Amino acid sequence: MKASAFVYPWDVNGDPEAPARIAALGTAQVTLASAYHSTRALTPRHPRHRVVTAEYAAVLYPMAEDRWSGRALRPYAAGDWAPGDAFGEAAAALADAGLEVHTWVVLAHNSRLGAEHPDTSVVNAYGDRYPWAPCIARPAVRAYLTDLAAEAAVRPGARGTELESLGWYGLAHLHAHDKTAGVGLGDAGQYLMSLCFCPSCRDGYAGRGLDADGLAASVRTALEPVWQGAPSDGGWAGVEKLLGETPANATRAWREEVARTLQEAAVTAVRETAPDGFRILLHADPVSYHCGANAGVDPAHILSVADGVVVPCTPGSGPLTPFAREGREGAVLAANFTVVSGMGGSPATLAADATEARRRGATELRLYHAGLASDADLEAVRSALAAL
Repeated sequence: MKASAFVYPWDVNGDPEAPARIAALGTAQVTLASAYHSTRALTPRHPRHRVVTAEYAAVLYPMAEDRWSGRALRPYAAGDWAPGDAFGEAAAALADAGLEVHTWVVLAHNSRLGAEHPDTSVVNAYGDRYPWAPCIARPAVRAYLTDLAAEAAVRPGARGTELESLGWYGLAHLHAHDKTAGVGLGDAGQYLMSLCFCPSCRDGYAGRGLDADGLAASVRTALEPVWQGAPSDGGWAGVEKLLGETPANATRAWREEVARTLQEAAVTAVRETAPDGFRILLHADPVSYHCGANAGVDPAHILSVADGVVVPCTPGSGPLTPFAREGREGAVLAANFTVVSGMGGSPATLAADATEARRRGATELRLYHAGLASDADLEAVRSALAAL
């Protein structure tokens, strides 16, 4: 199975041994970040640093001023963690080591955008804004994300792209010093706390026959027992139980339409910019109402739009099954395994996990993350890929 390792430019730039070390894992490809959210990352082997702090979501290459000039919503240039054309420099070094380079583009996840442009953010039923979560129903946000996808995906030397967060983001977020786990919201509670009530979404609910103020009140009423400690039922049936079947399904229909049409627009924009043979994958969750980095999608629809999907398979490869069931010839189903032990990964079982993923329909592997993993984790990856 073809395997690709996720990498940041700062894992490579300034470390002349990094490209050969990554190639020696047995991967044919790297998925290299070109637009990425804020993070604090270890670089355990770099000769010049051990921790990189990316202070805000940024593009890791020089943006095209003719595309963004005069626009209120535009990408942010990276600071000293990825100066100049950090992506281009790393991509060239990795290609020289014999690796095929694909871009890794994070889209609807940007805390600085939300802080500087609060009207772009998801607003929950209590009026709280989620600055990390741009509302993908807002026309200006959709235009920004579509253009960002095209520019950040199609970089010189890249043979394809993987688009992350191309859908709804909600309450769940790996936030610094997070303190939101005190109440177990469950799947249903997470959905209700992720419903947006910005002006665009209010209009969308109205188009589905819902009164937005009444819907927000219903969400608050439904969540009150959860705040008091009552368990939240899981799955979509739990959402229907809390909110009522008709309003629940009306909100879902609105949100799925918004996500589908954005995904179609973004993929089309990338295709119009990309050379022939350029491959477009989405990080995806087969449960269409889920939010987050792996966008909730309808498997049949997304495989009719993109060339394939990258599916989270830690701790198990079950999410592959709904995509494999569609059986679209030539579609890429990439099983994404965390291979960093300290982040919940299990590189020691990668060979067995990959074999199970292949049985469930996976055609490729993704390994998160070659720059973050320890030497011992990387050795386990090398052994697993050799066995496969």
